[in-house]
Amino acid sequence: MGYPADFEKALQIGRPPTIRTLFPNSKALIVSGKSIDRAMLAKGKAIALAANGRNYFVIRGVLNAAQRANAAVIIEIAKSEGGRTAYCAVNYWNMARIVDALCNEMGITIPVAIHADHYGIKNAADLAAAKVEVPTMFEAGITSIAIDASHLPDDQNLLANLEINPFIPRWAGLETEVGEIKGKAGLSTVPEAKFLIQGLNAHEIFPDWIALNNGTTHGLEASDAGIQVDLTAEIHAAITDYRVSGAQHGTSGNSSERLREIAHKTVTTKANVATALQMISWGLEVNDYGNAQLDADGSFIKVKGEGMGEELWAEIVAYADSKGWKKGDYKSLNLPFENKLLAQPREIRERMAKRVEEFAFKIMTDVFNARDTAPLAIAAILKAGSHDLGPKGAQIEDPAFWTREQIIERAKSICSCKGPEGNFDD
Repeated sequence: MGYPADFEKALQIGRPPTIRTLFPNSKALIVSGKSIDRAMLAKGKAIALAANGRNYFVIRGVLNAAQRANAAVIIEIAKSEGGRTAYCAVNYWNMARIVDALCNEMGITIPVAIHADHYGIKNAADLAAAKVEVPTMFEAGITSIAIDASHLPDDQNLLANLEINPFIPRWAGLETEVGEIKGKAGLSTVPEAKFLIQGLNAHEIFPDWIALNNGTTHGLEASDAGIQVDLTAEIHAAITDYRVSGAQHGTSGNSSERLREIAHKTVTTKANVATALQMISWGLEVNDYGNAQLDADGSFIKVKGEGMGEELWAEIVAYADSKGWKKGDYKSLNLPFENKLLAQPREIRERMAKRVEEFAFKIMTDVFNARDTAPLAIAAILKAGSHDLGPKGAQIEDPAFWTREQIIERAKSICSCKGPEGNFDD
């Protein structure tokens, strides 16, 4: 097939060196996350779908949806989903290969970033391991990363970000996080966000995104009353000078109206969708914003003739019951059943991906306003003349006032509520 001239040029100059090494003959436009952020900013009030590719069908469906919408897109996986102790078969080290293969198979021509989401750092051991592990992830095709040390006190969060940054390529998309994602508990504040962004800025680190705890949780939502739009807008306004976009976590279960409000009233350019896409690919009944519905007995409702085959669903339910798993534990079914899902007849595999495609297309076009952002990402690459778009911001803070000792001292004045203990990694 013939490709547009701009696409061909972007393919030559826009793919990071790691991607060119891995896929020298590829026609997949795998790019830095920076390109995706810039495209959304160029359109204005637009958000890129960042799809957690928990299974092959999610990735396939989202890529097809992005192609239909002509939208730049992010395929991601979190550390809990795809790290060394993963509960998904898709992981940090094979995700780029899956995306590249699918893009070439299906003739996908939109820019795609490969994002390592929620790379958690909770202690000194995690930080030491990260210095070894993070480079291997980029060698395997990751083009963007979220460093999540938000479980730590504010000073340790900042210091962990500073210490791991030399191991992240300068060309890569970069997300940082303040406030562990856990719903209404431990909401992020303006002082916390400013402290993190100012401290990074002083050390010439310019994140593309900041993720907040602005009221949502991960996983299954009981209602759509999660995201606090006004809080998000207030924090984004407070860091305007640093030119950091917002990353919205925990979108599954939030209404389309709430997500549109985030797009229109904040500087959010990336929104993660995970649990909804998994449930949709399996063929479960969901409402219009992707929240899985339950029957009178509190069980998931499998739509006959949608998603996986009925016999396999019965086997999955029996397996979960044998483990004593609750509804929130069903995510752990991804790893033991991925091969069985792939071994289904073509018709079933195709309908699983198609169901994801239809849902993702609607989100991209009707909710996130991301239609026709692919050419804007390509334009940003061509303007830069490189895979490296450089930072959006510039150094404002004086590094002399942000030494390790001063960071620890400054943090003492921040009123911070981390909320309850728990595992909030997804």
